[in-house]
Amino acid sequence: MIHGNSAQTQFPRVIVVGNEKGGSGKSTVAIHIAIALIKAGESVGTIDLDSQQKSFTNYIENRRAWGERVGRDLGMPNHVCLQANLDTAFADDRAVECKSLTDAVLKLAPTCNYVVIDTPGRDSFLVRFAHTMADTLVTPLNDSFVDFDVLGTVDPESFAVTGTSRYAQIVEEARSQRQELDNATIDWIVLRNRLSTFGTSRNKRLVGEGLQELSKRQNFRYVDGLAERVIFREFFPRGLTAVDDLDQLTLGTRPTMSHATARLEMENLLGTILRGGLAQPDAGVEQNRDAA
Repeated sequence: MIHGNSAQTQFPRVIVVGNEKGGSGKSTVAIHIAIALIKAGESVGTIDLDSQQKSFTNYIENRRAWGERVGRDLGMPNHVCLQANLDTAFADDRAVECKSLTDAVLKLAPTCNYVVIDTPGRDSFLVRFAHTMADTLVTPLNDSFVDFDVLGTVDPESFAVTGTSRYAQIVEEARSQRQELDNATIDWIVLRNRLSTFGTSRNKRLVGEGLQELSKRQNFRYVDGLAERVIFREFFPRGLTAVDDLDQLTLGTRPTMSHATARLEMENLLGTILRGGLAQPDAGVEQNRDAA
């Protein structure tokens, strides 16, 4: 673990974007957090743990290429794509992979205030290890009971919460390990993604009530994330985000009201996350790091 090393190292704040279910928007959320921090004047490193899909890495490479094409400095993180075998079953191999991740963070530490880690949508020893490194864990969750199931179970008639699911247990284990290691807490944020723009549906209300109950049981903060907007999918080929300066040159097309709405939505969301703990590290954690 990086949090117990010498006092000579200035440790970055580690933000892990995780959910073992694929298709929840992890890479989109990760790139937006990273670019928002860069726009705020912070130095940012990013790590992609999904060496098979590489969505986060491809997003960043698309951004680099598009910036060169339009002649704009879009702001780039210091990026690492970790080549890892996520299916390894041998203790020695697991130790090597965990050391590779630790080394990647330590390599970024001297020049980065923040490190954003994007994890794949599946369970593995390395992904669990990454969770224990988090100062802040962000879990995007599509607004449906299919995705709700990664956190908790509900009664099929009343939709009342009846139990805790596996991913929530993984997070609890990571929190316990982190607490035992350096007496630090992991701030867990659950984002409701792909929200309907057509008012308050019954599903939206029931999922919201379930998340409110789970947030008390599992000690996470949940906030409304991104609405279902086509433009978020259109950003990917050019590596753009809603927090970029979306003029006609940068976009490659004329901005629309949808771009302005998405920007406001994302700024509000990121403001909530940043005010909740990213911008102001916990004094106890920092004190513990300084003493390590």
